[in-house]
Amino acid sequence: MGSATVLDLPFTGRWLVRNSPLRRVPSHGTESLADRYAIDFVGVDEQNQSVRARDWRSVLATEPPERFFSHGRPVLSPLDGVVMAAHDGEEDHEAHRSVVARVPYAWNRSSREARGVPAMVGNYVVVAYPDMSSHILLAQLRRGSLRVTVGDQVGAGQQVAECGSSGNAHQPHLHLQAMDGPDPVQARGLPVSFCDFREWVHGLDPSYTVEAGLPGEYSVVEPLSRR
Repeated sequence: MGSATVLDLPFTGRWLVRNSPLRRVPSHGTESLADRYAIDFVGVDEQNQSVRARDWRSVLATEPPERFFSHGRPVLSPLDGVVMAAHDGEEDHEAHRSVVARVPYAWNRSSREARGVPAMVGNYVVVAYPDMSSHILLAQLRRGSLRVTVGDQVGAGQQVAECGSSGNAHQPHLHLQAMDGPDPVQARGLPVSFCDFREWVHGLDPSYTVEAGLPGEYSVVEPLSRR
């Protein structure tokens, strides 16, 4: 993948890795919106469960975002930098995990794409390194949770928003990608890597300490410095 932008993980606690670039590139099956090397994180509890409750809606319908551990968790800046873009106002929609709910949701993807960036990435923040070498998009954020505006200087570990389910999301999660510019429509995706975290491969014991690297699909990760 070439030289990767090395970041802190943008959260505390345990998160499940989905759409890891270690599984495939493009990680999301497309080059659109600069997400060639994008990665998703789903918040989990100490038992690596992503949801607080399961019922008939889990199988036959949509589910409220509030039942997921991801929803409302703090999202932190993964680097020292400056806020280059920010967008709020997109609603947090219900989760579409069941086959019954997911099929019509997937069928309508083209209509969401036609509505532009906010309909796909939801509420978002873009933080760039001071030298503008890489721009980090944090997306699918909770409506009304953004704590920064364009031009703000932020430090690694500073809260910038909360995890939500806005945009193109089957369930609440955090979407992260590195780009060579602030606009995902015009930018190219860049490889990413993370430092100082614990990884449970496929969520199973034992865990491994990683100084710098990219977690694999279905691994569970937790930052070492923010337990």
